[in-house]
Amino acid sequence: MSSDMEKYYRENGRKVFLYLMTLCGEADTAEELTQETFYRALRSLKKYKVESSVYTWLCSIARNCWLEELRKRRKHKGEEISELTEDTAPRPDEAAESSDSRLRLLKRIHSLPETEKEIILLRASQELSFREIGEIFGKTENWARVTYYRAKQKLAD
Repeated sequence: MSSDMEKYYRENGRKVFLYLMTLCGEADTAEELTQETFYRALRSLKKYKVESSVYTWLCSIARNCWLEELRKRRKHKGEEISELTEDTAPRPDEAAESSDSRLRLLKRIHSLPETEKEIILLRASQELSFREIGEIFGKTENWARVTYYRAKQKLAD
């Protein structure tokens, strides 16, 4: 069984890390959560249902790890987690107008409710299908499609 997990890690480890980076924006945290994801996946490998892809199964575990991390942070700090970091500040060599609009878009994305934000990021950065997004959230493809559309509408307003 561990050889299966090694294969899953080789094929999906980087993609899971990048998915977690879209959620948390911190390489160290994303790396820790990736390790935790694969640890949990190894423990529950017998429960894996082949009806979803390995990647979507791993992403659903990673998402749960991230949500637990958020709860821990809120509990320990007693404050909301800042969704934007200094890393999103415009670089000096970028054109001022495009940089400002990019920053405004990032702020708007990060102000969305957590689920909508995740769906926008999964679709844009991971290029997942609505079926795969639905599987990650334990919902239907149609739910993912509608939620994505509504989130895009909020960004357009």
